[in-house]
Amino acid sequence: MAMDLATIIGIITGLLCIVSAVFMGPAPIAFLNLPSVLIVIGGTIATTFVRFPMSIVFSTMKVVRNAFVAKLSPVPKLIEEIVGLAEKSRRDSLLSLENAPVSDSFLEKGVQLCVDGTEPEVVRSTLRTELEALIERHKRGQRIFRGMGASAPAFGMIGTLIGLVNMLVKMDDPSAIGPQMAVALLTTFYGALIANLICIPIADKLAERSAVEMQSKEIVIQGIMGILAANHPGIVRERLLSFIEPRSRAQVIAQTSRQRKAA
Repeated sequence: MAMDLATIIGIITGLLCIVSAVFMGPAPIAFLNLPSVLIVIGGTIATTFVRFPMSIVFSTMKVVRNAFVAKLSPVPKLIEEIVGLAEKSRRDSLLSLENAPVSDSFLEKGVQLCVDGTEPEVVRSTLRTELEALIERHKRGQRIFRGMGASAPAFGMIGTLIGLVNMLVKMDDPSAIGPQMAVALLTTFYGALIANLICIPIADKLAERSAVEMQSKEIVIQGIMGILAANHPGIVRERLLSFIEPRSRAQVIAQTSRQRKAA
């Protein structure tokens, strides 16, 4: 498990650019407005709880870690691990995989099903069902953040309307026009900032993480089915290499060649 610096760098860089632009202006303190913060953040949180059950919202926080932490093994390494299991199974027996070290939990489950003598179609169905459940959990997290990304600008517009109405009501008091106009403009600013720097980018990063994890899980399923069919390890490798891009494919082949020469 490794920290994804891209997400952190992106958010921090965006905030630094905006804060720097604010402090270059004549009145940075004018960009701090509590009513605007309450309208946008409070409204976004409230509408999220209206859209989704509270238990789903809180459980999604576990999925959010995927935007900041890369916990998957590199695909080339995963492929070599599966090929190693295929070689061991073909050389010794399927039962010899019972005590084989496995780094990926999904692969470990597939290996255990093989060792238990489960029918191939049952193995495929079991792993596929777990994969579909994982995809649905990830999609739920993406929907929540996309919903927040849509709600934040909407509440920014609501705050703008509130500020304009209050400003029109107090047109006879010039001292009140400025604060009400600040509420009107800053709520739109806060809404756009939260949506475009945090919520929507995190939803996109979760979607990308989900796609990578789906690919890894699909590689595991195909590898397990190859092991069950007692396919030659070379055939298993070639089938799994078809899932990755040519450049990574060449790296795996070169790494395998070096390992064989060293052995």
